[in-house]
Amino acid sequence: MRLNPGQQRAVEFVTGPCLVLAGAGSGKTRVITNKIAHLIRECGYQARHIAAVTFTNKASREMKERVAQTLGRKEARGLMISTFHTLGLEIIKREYKALGMKASFSLFDDQDQLALLKDLTKQWLEEDKTLLQQLISTISNWKNDLVDPQGAAGLAQSQRDQIFAHCYQLYDQHLKSCNVLDFDDLIALPTLLLQRNQEVRERWQQRIRYLLVDEYQDTNTSQYELVKLLVGARARFTVVGDDDQSIYSWRGARPQNLVLLQQDFPALEVVKLEQNYRSTQRILKSANILIANNPHVFEKRLFSELGQGSELKVLSANNEDHEAERVAGELIAHHFINKTAYKDYAILYRGNHQSRVFEKQLMQNRIPYRISGGTSFFSRPEIKDLLAYLRVLTNQEDDSAFLRIVNTPRREIGPATLQKLGEWANLRNKSLYNASFDMGLEQTLSGRGLEHLQRFTHWLSEIVQLTEREPVNAVRDLIRCIDYESWLFETSPSPKAAEMRMKNVNLLFQWMTEMLEGDELNEPMTLAQVVTRFTLRDMMERGESDEELDQVQLMTLHASKGLEFPYVYLVGMEEGLLPHQSSIDENNIEEERRLAYVGITRAQKELTFTLCRERRQYGELMRPEPSRFLLELPQDDVVWEREKKVVSAEERVKTGQTRVAGLRAMLENAKKG
Repeated sequence: MRLNPGQQRAVEFVTGPCLVLAGAGSGKTRVITNKIAHLIRECGYQARHIAAVTFTNKASREMKERVAQTLGRKEARGLMISTFHTLGLEIIKREYKALGMKASFSLFDDQDQLALLKDLTKQWLEEDKTLLQQLISTISNWKNDLVDPQGAAGLAQSQRDQIFAHCYQLYDQHLKSCNVLDFDDLIALPTLLLQRNQEVRERWQQRIRYLLVDEYQDTNTSQYELVKLLVGARARFTVVGDDDQSIYSWRGARPQNLVLLQQDFPALEVVKLEQNYRSTQRILKSANILIANNPHVFEKRLFSELGQGSELKVLSANNEDHEAERVAGELIAHHFINKTAYKDYAILYRGNHQSRVFEKQLMQNRIPYRISGGTSFFSRPEIKDLLAYLRVLTNQEDDSAFLRIVNTPRREIGPATLQKLGEWANLRNKSLYNASFDMGLEQTLSGRGLEHLQRFTHWLSEIVQLTEREPVNAVRDLIRCIDYESWLFETSPSPKAAEMRMKNVNLLFQWMTEMLEGDELNEPMTLAQVVTRFTLRDMMERGESDEELDQVQLMTLHASKGLEFPYVYLVGMEEGLLPHQSSIDENNIEEERRLAYVGITRAQKELTFTLCRERRQYGELMRPEPSRFLLELPQDDVVWEREKKVVSAEERVKTGQTRVAGLRAMLENAKKG
């Protein structure tokens, strides 16, 4: 497929800063991959001097595959394609000395962070879950805006913010003394380093001579700063984005960064990609007319050459159960008549809580489905606990894993003990585990804290020794000695939950044993190799699965960004749901409209909206109004399908069941035939 004129221009403009405004489905990944090939083949760039940055592991994997297909492995060698966070991590790894860190730093995930902040802030926040979540997002926002603890204290007006700034200070000290970084540090630290250190800045500007950024509308302040520092005065870069698909302001994303770009780089070349290769003209016309209600810096109108397509449908239902029933009924009929695959259908909703009734309906009708964005096996707390033990057994330098297990189950080793241990370890340039055996530790730490700590690390060192000889037995002993099962029963919300969690632990142990012992197809692995494999799977699997199974896709509008489906059901089109009530209250309708726009532009062939006359919310019965977004659509292209006669609930269930039973019988016969 040849590039269209807009795509061609975006690929060939390489002499200065370039913004590619890529509408939904306009082939932006093609532009990025072709541009990388153009830079290497036509412009004399070496692959190792080019970096392409995006937001998710999945997007960066896809880009790597596409580039490898276009260029071949040899030409692409040295090319850096990664997420923002991986690029930040790369800079930190190479510049740890300039940052005043030890080489063997560890990463904190969100669960490690929550556990530490809960411990550190007990006397102020009293383990209040809501306040803790607010504190975490406030610290995250401060880091994204490059505000350090001193700066935060200066900015704090209310009493709450003053307490938060103080907690930020404690948190920051603790991370530094334990040589640990959290997720936001992966961007904030390199950005501040490049700002303050000319030598390091010039080194990276020499290393990355052309920078490409995907999904640019999702960048926050620190990511934009990092881009500016990397491209420097030479300003050889291409950013690709769509202001109409900016739906992450709650995560700190700033669509204004598109406007700033024009101010910071007056020579900016703007290329618009307006031809959509995904949807019918009717779907696009509706999306264009809807989004035209938002103010725009850059005007663009998507068009398609895929024909008019069928009208958009609006289904009304009595309540949420009836809504799910109607969608399942429509889907079964459509699937049967059109002989489609189940994976061609997506049900999109504003909030996760809406998925349950649809799950129930699909399950009852034996329709295979998959929920995106659920918890992956490896991010469950019990699996992370066990993995942390395994990480310490195979690498005694891993401080963040040590911090996770030192008090799981509880051993009366508090934050004060750990902070003193951390300071001592830093002084001696050792890991926390190794520092616990130092004779001199008694100078700073004494009494029960020291006693509990050393009892734990001495026991652990025995397991470490056993691991080298008999890894399977060592891990079995470990699970038994810490009496993990009892700990699960103490800390789980119910005995049933504790049983499920112990089942997961046993499953991980079984996988680990199989990998250690090997089979006729696979060589036996070392415990260190097994641990690395598991940890990587966890990092990559967060809500991402590459399995292509024939299943109806259920997901939130946020999770659907970047995907496409032939047939889309956009459910819950009501005031209070989409737009969400909190956005109505805060007068932030524009982002909700962009979210509806993202939902509409996922559909390739057919789009159906649903809404309810009544809906239960927090135990109350609401009578919602239809969403204003439905009324903003071009009504000539929309068919409002209302049920004619009022049917009693019993009759409805009966006809619904007969209809589904009839369809199922037809399906069975079709299979036999």
